[in-house]
Amino acid sequence: MAVYDFDLFTIGAGSGGVRASRLAAATGARVAIAEESRVGGTCVLRGCVPKKLLVLASHFAEDFADARGYGWTVGPTAVDWRALIAAKDKELDRLNAIYIRLLRDAGVALVEGRAKLVDPHTVEVAGRRYTAERILVATGGWPFLPDIPGIRHAMTSNEALDLAELPKRIAVVGGGYIAVEFAGIFAALGAEVTQIVRGDTLLRGFDQDIRITLAEEMHKKGVSLLRETLVRSIERLGDGSLSLRIGKGMETVGEDIEVDAVLYATGRLPNTRDLGLAELGVEVAANGAVMVDQWSKSSVDGIYAVGDATDRVNLTPVAIAEARCLVETLFNGRPTAMDYENIPSAVFSQPPVGTVGLTEAAARHRFGEVDVYVSRFRALRHTLSGRDERTMMKLVVNRRDQRVLGCHMVGADAPEIVQGLAVALKCGATKQQFDATVGIHPTAAEEFVTMRDKLPDA
Repeated sequence: MAVYDFDLFTIGAGSGGVRASRLAAATGARVAIAEESRVGGTCVLRGCVPKKLLVLASHFAEDFADARGYGWTVGPTAVDWRALIAAKDKELDRLNAIYIRLLRDAGVALVEGRAKLVDPHTVEVAGRRYTAERILVATGGWPFLPDIPGIRHAMTSNEALDLAELPKRIAVVGGGYIAVEFAGIFAALGAEVTQIVRGDTLLRGFDQDIRITLAEEMHKKGVSLLRETLVRSIERLGDGSLSLRIGKGMETVGEDIEVDAVLYATGRLPNTRDLGLAELGVEVAANGAVMVDQWSKSSVDGIYAVGDATDRVNLTPVAIAEARCLVETLFNGRPTAMDYENIPSAVFSQPPVGTVGLTEAAARHRFGEVDVYVSRFRALRHTLSGRDERTMMKLVVNRRDQRVLGCHMVGADAPEIVQGLAVALKCGATKQQFDATVGIHPTAAEEFVTMRDKLPDA
């Protein structure tokens, strides 16, 4: 019988890797985890948490403005960007320390340095080799930058979180959730924001009513949206600003755009480069994703992967859930496959988005006839603030059995509201059960249980 240093060796101390390592150690397994940067991963250090802190900070601009409608006298206000970034960094340091302590208390050995697979049971880190019965790849994802002239002048979301100064003018390239979130942050903090998207509008893959509504609301908040547009090149000018040459198809359109900074949020790739996976025969997709089965097992015995490294559903809670399923399967004798149906998600745009279940288009494709309910209204808060902001809520229902297939919302507190609705969808709730639920008044959330008039068939 082979004797290994560890029962599990995890590569990557992000949300998925830390969860898998801690849970495995709790079963009595000998576990080590390697990390080349700080413990915590993308979500804690370069994504969800710091970005949400900046979103919260930027909201104060509207809060101050809206307060006047409620009788408050608000004096001059200004944001101290450096103080904000310092406060954010202090919180990240605290979280990093907590994650290190959690690993230590769980009995997980932390190995610092970049890991590389030597064989299916051996990992090398900083010149030292470790053996393990099972190896878990949980290296997350990394921002992608296209190969265009002058791309070296662009930053990704990683650098945007640590800018020394708040830019006065910024171009945000991309229409996904990271792009719309940062566009909202910079616009609310006073920057002149131009968002450049290759497609027809924002948030490809989301329900069409979400996409249309969010684009309209972001426009109201000062974000200039250039649709079906590509950046051809970026050039640094003599005064330090940047000139973006833009085009549609093969033609150049309009004037070059001049900004102080450009943020690219055009996608992320699995962070699996140079891990030695291909050399061992591990099947890897063209984008670097580790191909795994329903048990998160790769094509090579003993090697597993979870989270963004697999490019399945790239959400932090999904990586954590995949990690739990993996430990149940490997160490608790309870084979558990991840359930990817009705995973809720949020976009912390301004206003925010919350969604769970199928889009209208996907529901029609899968089930045929569906009933659709949509409500658009001005939230109570803005009856006195005077702000022209609209909330959109939508239910997609299977006409045959009246099961609710999708809940979608754009508006204040959308992520908080949709989290509760996700439980209902997971339980297979019907429209009649939504209707029989008493609403909480006055709230926006009650609209989800009071929508009675379905849209006519097109």
